[in-house]
Formats: sequence, structure tokens, C-alpha cells
Amino acid sequence: MNYLDLPPASRASGTIRLPGSKSISNRCLLLAALADGITEIHDLLDSDDTRVMLSALHTLGITTQAGANNTLRVTGCGGAFPASQAELFLGNAGTALRPLAAALALCGGHYRLSGVPRMHERPIADLVDALRGLGADITYLGNEGFPPLQIHPGVLHPEAPIRVRGDVSSQFLTALLMALPLTGREAQIEVVGELISKPYIEITLNLMRRFGVKVERTGWRRFTIPGGPGYRSQDVIHVEGDASSASYFLAAGAIGGGPVRVEGVGRASIQGDVRFVDALCEMGAHIEMDEHWIAASAPLAGKLKAFDTDFNHIPDAAMTLAVTALFADGPCTLRNIASWRVKETDRIAAMARELRKVGAIVEEGADFLRVTPPQQLTPNASIDTYDDHRMAMCFSLVTLGGVPLRINEPDCVAKTFPEYFSEFAKIVR
Repeated sequence: MNYLDLPPASRASGTIRLPGSKSISNRCLLLAALADGITEIHDLLDSDDTRVMLSALHTLGITTQAGANNTLRVTGCGGAFPASQAELFLGNAGTALRPLAAALALCGGHYRLSGVPRMHERPIADLVDALRGLGADITYLGNEGFPPLQIHPGVLHPEAPIRVRGDVSSQFLTALLMALPLTGREAQIEVVGELISKPYIEITLNLMRRFGVKVERTGWRRFTIPGGPGYRSQDVIHVEGDASSASYFLAAGAIGGGPVRVEGVGRASIQGDVRFVDALCEMGAHIEMDEHWIAASAPLAGKLKAFDTDFNHIPDAAMTLAVTALFADGPCTLRNIASWRVKETDRIAAMARELRKVGAIVEEGADFLRVTPPQQLTPNASIDTYDDHRMAMCFSLVTLGGVPLRINEPDCVAKTFPEYFSEFAKIVR
């Protein structure tokens, strides 16, 4: 087994320049590919998930030209992919498979979409049902309700409202929102149930607007996509730093003294995960913030405070708080995190199992996790990562309790942050 041994640490301080946001990068790639014209994307994240999206777009006939400093020129197809049939392997990248499935279902071609075994365990029925309601022709090639998928040309009729559940994954709504302008006709989406991860929908709407499609929404229940020519090139667009990745370094500052400053994301961010700093503030951490940077330091006196909080709005960044809870002054409860169950792994079960290895008492439920920190962290724990990048990055924080730690299969961080461990080493001592 491949592993990485991390030394004990007691302090964290320094400055980190963040890689580009995965959520923004993959949305920009798809919107630029679908737009009419050429878009130059700056600060694009270079990671497994963005390479998966790029590979799929190349297979579909989209041409790109790489430049310096993670810049990419994308020549859009004006809403019609050049390749009318293709087989696409999309790994475990939900931000690639779900939006591409929706776009291809409305493109009138023959496509097969598949991924790694875990992707074939991640539900997609709510998106497929909504697309079938539009007239899309989609067949499950394995288990009903899960990838892989076969897409054939369908007879589309987007006049009736499209209904989609909002309580499993916000990526289903994002996929529909991004795909529907391809029909050229006005369409409405009605969300059934509570919409989770609303900030990710805000990212989608913001980027669609930049590419010329303004969606009107009535609360979080109804979305109206205008008819018209579709997406237009943005000419130049900049990808801001990844707010989810910022959470590990900001937590390190709050635990290990600080200040730790992250650059590339701040008050001007369009990402909901910047609200991670609200949770750190609730725990007593000292936060400074500008338009494009954030800095975190430990409380001036005493330990970090325990919390009992609903994290429906920041499910990815909340994983960092589950590990930060090890350094709190009492039991911490993370609520409304049921979406963890259908991510890269069952994150509630995985997080509970690994936190126990370092000495925590953990109670898990269908949609919550309660973490009671130990008096003393267990040294030399061997942390399994389940091919989940966030598990690997979160648990690096344990070393700030002065204990050595082994991370198994650390290369999974390549999904979003290939250089994570070398960057983390720069701020801890």
C-alpha cells in the first residue's frame, strides 16, 4: 500500500496561494465548450477532475490550446458538439459526469458515459428522470438508477415544468440549469423537497450569467431559463482560488496558532464555502478577510469552542470541521450532512471510522455526526482515505496535536489538489 508518514507538529503559520476552484473550473470548461466563440480561461485548476472533463470535451470534438500559468483557450461549439457519438470515461468526477449527461441528452447524439466502480454506486436517477420528462432517451447499462448510461437522440418537449429532487445532490439541478439553454426555448425547473448545497447553485447561476444566460429564480423552488441563442463566449474569465481547499489551511491556523493566510479567495468570492470562516468564528478563531484573501489564527485565550451546527450549505468544507472538532473544548455536532453518504465514499461512515482511530468518541446517524475529542490523540494512527481526496487532506490536521500520522493512498488528493501535502508542509512545524 502506498502511504505518507506525516511528522508531529505544534504550530502553523504562513501564506498559501490556492489552486483554482474545481467547481468553477469544470463549470467554466463546459460553458466555454458550449458557447459561441473563443474563451480564454485563466488560473484553471490542473487536477484529475479537470483533466477528466477536458478529455471528455476533446473526445466530443472541442479544441483547446494551453498557455502559460494554467491558461486555456477553448473554442466553443455553439451548442452542438462536433462528435455525434462517443464513449466517455469520467472517473469519479461528479462535476463532469452529471452536467455532461444532461448536455449530451439534449444534443441529439449517441453517447455512453461510465466511470470508476464508485461512480457506478452514486445515484443519478433524479437527474435521469427529469431528463426523460423532457423527452430524452437514456438507458441504464448496469443497476437501475446508477451509471453507466447510454444516451440516444430523443424528441424534446421542454414546455412543461421540469421537476427534480433537491435533497440528494445539487449537481442534478446544476446539470439541468446548464443544459437547458441548448434547447433554445424557455424552460422552467421546479425543485421538489429541500434544496441542499444552495451556494453551489449560486456558482452555477453566476457563471451562466457571465456566459450570457440569465436565469430567473423564485426562491429556491422555481427556476426559469430564458429561450434564445444560448451561451456566448466570455472572451476572458478568471477562476478564483478553491474555497474548499482553503478550509484545511484556515483550520490549521485556528488550531496551530497562525496566522495562516490563503490568497486567491476572500470577501469577493462567488463560492459558498467561504462561509467556512463563519464556523471558525463560532469556534472562537480570529479571522481577517479582504476581497481576495483570508487569514485565520487561534483564539486569543483558551481552546476552540464546541459547536452544534447545520452544515447543509457547506457540506464539503464541513468535513474539515469534523477533524477540527478534535481540538474543541467539548463534543461537536455536524447536522444535515446526509449528502456525505453519496459522495466519493460514504463520508459519514468513513469519517466516523477514522476519527475513532485517533481516539475520538463518535456517534453517527443518517444525517449527522457527533465528535467528542479525546483527552490525548492517539499517535501513529494509520488513516484510510477511501480514494477520497477530502479524507486525506482533512486528516493532515491531526498532526497539529503533536502526533505523527500515516495517510494511506495519499495520491487521491490529485483529484483536486495534487500539491496539497507539499503546501501543507510549508506552514506547519
